[in-house]
Amino acid sequence: MQIIQYPSPAEWAALQQRPAQGEAKQVEQRVREIFDDVRQRGDEALLHYAAVLDGATLGSLRVSPGEVRAAIAQVPADLQAAIRQAYQNIERFHAAQREGELRLETMPGVECWRRSVPVQRVGLYIPGGTAPLFSTLLMLGVPARLAGCPEIVLCTPPGKDGSVNPVILFTAELLGIDTIVKAGGAQAVAALTGGTTSVPAVDKIFGPGNRYVTAAKQLAAQRGVAIDMPAGPSEVLVIADETANPVFVAADLLSQAEHGPDSQVVLLSNSPRVLEQVTAEVQRQLAELPRHEVAALALRESRAILLRTSEEMLLFSNQYAPEHLILAVENAEAMAAGVTSAGSVFLGHLTPEAAGDYASGTNHTLPTNGYARNYSGVSLDSFVKKITFQRITPAGLRALGPVVEAMAEAEGLRAHARAVTLRLASLKEE
Repeated sequence: MQIIQYPSPAEWAALQQRPAQGEAKQVEQRVREIFDDVRQRGDEALLHYAAVLDGATLGSLRVSPGEVRAAIAQVPADLQAAIRQAYQNIERFHAAQREGELRLETMPGVECWRRSVPVQRVGLYIPGGTAPLFSTLLMLGVPARLAGCPEIVLCTPPGKDGSVNPVILFTAELLGIDTIVKAGGAQAVAALTGGTTSVPAVDKIFGPGNRYVTAAKQLAAQRGVAIDMPAGPSEVLVIADETANPVFVAADLLSQAEHGPDSQVVLLSNSPRVLEQVTAEVQRQLAELPRHEVAALALRESRAILLRTSEEMLLFSNQYAPEHLILAVENAEAMAAGVTSAGSVFLGHLTPEAAGDYASGTNHTLPTNGYARNYSGVSLDSFVKKITFQRITPAGLRALGPVVEAMAEAEGLRAHARAVTLRLASLKEE
C-alpha cells in the first residue's frame, strides 16, 4: 500500500482518485458491436459468445429444471443452511422498507395519493467465473420478490462444461426464479435490453460486472432500459483510531482487495502505530490468501493515509464517498452521525464489512467510484415505481381553479388555463 503522512487538504483530491480504468473508448466500441450483433442475430450471437468467450458449447441457452435439481444435490447442507439464514435476514430488513399508500387532501376537495407499483420485468445479471456471486443473487432476488415483480430473468455465464454454478442455481430455486439464461458479459446485458428468442427484454437491469458489463449497462440506459446504478470496482475505506485492532483492519482491507485487481482499499488513521501495524499485518495476511495475486495487484493502487484528527478523517471520507465505510474507532456511533456520503457503514470493531456482503440483512449492491455522493444502494425502492394519483371534486376545482389559471397565464400557457376555465364554466351551468 502507498503510505502518505499528513497530506494537506489541497492534496486530498489527488489521493481520492480511483484507479484509472483505461481503454474506455475501446471498451465502449466493443460493447456497441456486441449490442448490434445480439440485436441482429439474437440467440445465435449468444451461443457464439458462449463458445468464444466462455469456452462453452451450449445446446440451449435456458437452464432446464433437471439441471436445477441436479445442481441442488451438489450444494453441501451446511452451505444451504447458511444461504437460507442469509435469505431470512435480507428478507426481514427489506420487508420493513415497504411503504403504505400515502393519501391526503392538500386542500378541501383536492385529494392526492401515491402508490408503489412493481417494475414488471427485471433482469438480474450475476457474474460467474472465479467468484460466482450467489450472494448478489440474494441481494437482488429477495427485494425483487418482495416488491412483487411479476417476471424475473436471471442471466449468468456458463462454465466451460456448459453448466451454471450449482450454488447460483440453488439460490435461484430458493428465490423461485425459473427463467435462467446461460449468458454472461456485455452480451447478456444486450439480450436483456433488446430481447432474443430465449431472453425476454426487461424494463430494468441489476447486477455487478467487469468494465464491459458496466459499459453495457450504461448503453442499455441510453436505449431506454433502466439500470440499478453506475457501478465500478469494489472499494472500502477504513477509519481506524488508536483503539483499532490491526489484525481486524488488515483483514477488512484484504476482503475488498481480493475482489479484483482494480479494487481499491483506503486506510485512514490518526495513530502512527496503528498505521504501521496494519500495513505490516496486510502483508502477513496477504501471503495466506488463495487469491493473493489478485489482492496484491489491488494493493498497488491502495493507500494508507495518516491524518491528524478524527474530524479530518471524517471529512476526507465524506469527500471520497466510499462504497463501504468501516468505523474502527472508539465511539463509532458519534462518528457515524457525521457520515454524509457512503454506500454502507459498519460500526465498531466487531462489525466486518463481510457481514454486509453476505448475511447481516443490508444490501451489498452499492454505489462505487464516488457515486455514493448522490446514489443510494439497492433497496426495495429499486424494484418499484412510485405513481401519483389525484382527484378533484367540484368544490375543490372552484377553490384550486383560479390558482392554476393565474399561474398558467403568467407562464403564457393559455391552453393550460383554458383546461381549467372550461371546467369552471361548466360548473356554473349546473
